[in-house]
Parts: sequence; C-alpha cells; structure tokens
Amino acid sequence: MLLAIFLLPMTGYIATGFAVVEDTPVAETNPRSDYWRAVRDNTQGYSAVTGRESNELIQGSGQVWRQLRNGPIAQYGSWLLGFTFTVLALFYIWRGQVELTHPRTGKTVERWTLKERRMHWLTAGLFIVLGITGLSLLYGRAVLIPLFGHHGFAAYADVAKWVHNILGPVFMVGLLSMILNWFSNNFFNKIDLQWFKDFGGMIGDKHPSAEKLNGGEKMWFWSLVIMGLALCFTGLVLDFPNFDQQRELLQLSHLIHVITALVLTAFAFGHIYIGTIGTEGALEGMVTGQVDTAWAKQHHDLWLKELEKQGKLPK
Repeated sequence: MLLAIFLLPMTGYIATGFAVVEDTPVAETNPRSDYWRAVRDNTQGYSAVTGRESNELIQGSGQVWRQLRNGPIAQYGSWLLGFTFTVLALFYIWRGQVELTHPRTGKTVERWTLKERRMHWLTAGLFIVLGITGLSLLYGRAVLIPLFGHHGFAAYADVAKWVHNILGPVFMVGLLSMILNWFSNNFFNKIDLQWFKDFGGMIGDKHPSAEKLNGGEKMWFWSLVIMGLALCFTGLVLDFPNFDQQRELLQLSHLIHVITALVLTAFAFGHIYIGTIGTEGALEGMVTGQVDTAWAKQHHDLWLKELEKQGKLPK
C-alpha cells in the first residue's frame, strides 16, 4: 500500500503533467474582470456576520495556496519520492546487502532497551499511518479519484482525514520522547566526519569506526528534530483552527507541513533501507534488543570497546 501511494502519483503526472497548452487569443476583455478585480482588492465592506475576516469577500492568498499545493509542491514531491525509491532500488541491485565480514560469535550485547524499542516502533508505526493518509489526501484528486471515483474516494478520505488528525498529536508525543531520550548521544564529532568520508561502509569493503550511533543515524535524528518538529507544530495549527488563527497562518502552516512531510518521508526511505535489507543484522537490534558482537565490532567498534571497559561484554 505504501508503494502504491508513493508511485501512483507519478503516473498521473506522466500522463497529464507535460501536456503543452497553447494560449488562445482572446477577442475581447472579460466585462466582469474589473468587477472581480475590485472585489479582490480587499476593500473593507459591511457584513452582518461577526467574526474574524467576516468582511473579506474573497481572500486572494487562498488561490495562491491552492496553486502551490496542487502545483509545484505536489509535482516535485512525487518526483522526490519516486527518485529516492528508484535510487535505493538500483543501489541494492548493484551493492546488495552489506553482510558480516566475520562469522557470528553467538554472543550478544544489548543495543536497545525494551523501553527504547517500544518508543521507536510506536513512533515508526504512527509515521507510516500518517504518511499513507497524508499522501493519499495530497494526491487524491490527481491519482485516486480517477481510480476509485468521487464517491469511493470520499468515503476513504473521510476516514483518512479523521485518522490523520487524531494520530498526529500522538505521533508528536512519541517524537518528543525519542528526542529527549536520545538527544545526548547525537552530537557530531570527528569520528562521524570520517564515517561520512568512507560512505559509512556502504561502498567498498572498508568499515569505518563508529560510536553507539554512527553519522548516518545522527543525521536522521537531527532531521527528525528539525523537520519532525516543524511537521508536528504546523499540524497542531491545522488540527485546532478554533484558536482564532487567520487563514494566512493556516495556509502557510499547511505548505510547511506538506513540504516537511515529503522531505522527511524521502529521508525515511533511506533509514528504513539501511535498517532492514541494506545491512545484515541491523534490524535484529530493534526487534530483539540484542546484536551479535561480530556485528557490533564491524559497525560500532568504538561502542563495543566502551562496553568492554564497562565490563558489559558476555564472558
């Protein structure tokens, strides 16, 4: 279902997005253009309806918001997701899985506690559900309505919007918990710089040194801090419009919300790839909490040495 949500928008733009529309000469000026130009001039009028913006007949920024959302943001966002997925697929075909260079020892060390794993999987599960519902609402008009029809999509969209709005604040709680728990372990240093220079061991046979968290994991963490928090706070603005926000703030929040969601989803592709099929043994740590010492020595040797100093290695 995730794959369909990410790739289906591409087909819509391939079919209709590159059509050339020639300008047709207009014989005469629309006689009503001056009238609507005056209406959109934000001239203060009178209305018996009370409340914020009640005297504004047409809000011009709403048209700009709609054109940005349905135009370049939706188009380039689908390209970004499709490009990221394609690059990862081609890289896997070329490189394959990064396997262990030495046999497993059968001895394991704890990498993630039960509390950390519960927190991770709760937040990750919510991210996937929010990604499916959010992307399907973003691309519903262009992709899903032609497939399922207006009535079919409307029935799904009612549920998707409700689920998205309810689970958004829950995801924010999980994200904040992850940030607070792992903040102290995610500061960059010279070791991470060398890790990036060696491409994290994904290219070639060299396995650069790393602490408990390598440079790639730290980059993913700070992406969650910056874009994840922007995603959450703009979502709260949209979730609770009854706090007397102006429409301009809601429209700006929505654009930031969509952009950060698309970029963060592209980053999540890389994180999921490396943590599953990209690296042998990586998923075991977040499933069972334990990793083989051979895996720890290959990918996080400095962390393994620290555990040895603390006397936490199995005898």
